[in-house]
Amino acid sequence: MKAISRVFSAAVGTVIFSAIFASSAVAGCGDLSSLQGPFQFVDPKLEAQAFVQRVANANFNERGGLPNASITGMWRFQMISKGNTGHVPSIPDGALIDFGYAHWHSDGTEVINSGGHSPASANWCMGVWAQTGFLTYEINHFPIAYNPTTGEIANYINFRGQITLSPSGDSYTGTFTLDVYDPKGNQVDHLTGTMVATRITVDSTLPTSIPANP
Repeated sequence: MKAISRVFSAAVGTVIFSAIFASSAVAGCGDLSSLQGPFQFVDPKLEAQAFVQRVANANFNERGGLPNASITGMWRFQMISKGNTGHVPSIPDGALIDFGYAHWHSDGTEVINSGGHSPASANWCMGVWAQTGFLTYEINHFPIAYNPTTGEIANYINFRGQITLSPSGDSYTGTFTLDVYDPKGNQVDHLTGTMVATRITVDSTLPTSIPANP
């Protein structure tokens, strides 16, 4: 569908995963142990929910309805590994990569607070977003990761994602790619996966488990 608006986008940054220093095997924006396991896996019901959402969006679009849903607001998100079994170290599909809270602003900017990384390596970041079609959005983000020991810049990251909002506006799903560069601009890592999120409202309570479980 033709792009509806091109507001600047933003996203899920905090950077989510952690880039591995090419030579020193130190992870940027997080501890390397988060990529080595033991891995925490996402509840299988998330895949089923994503399928139901895609069907609902398709049906809603075919009926020609205009959604009242908005991407703006506060979200509890999960980032899930997919397609990284060949990564070194190998990351199994379904492994939880990151989780936390994100706030999408009406001016096309966004802020994220990551629960998966220490503030010493950077656990928050900013980005921009744009609407690309019916209930669809793209995010483009450039986080910076730091060495938690020295405080020096460890990596620059380009995070890109494609997101589909549910017709109700209460959840979204999507896919992402993460390209990691060393301070000299050499690409040192590439990761892919899926995203799920549920909206935070005034009635939301603190989750009983650390990861979000929509």
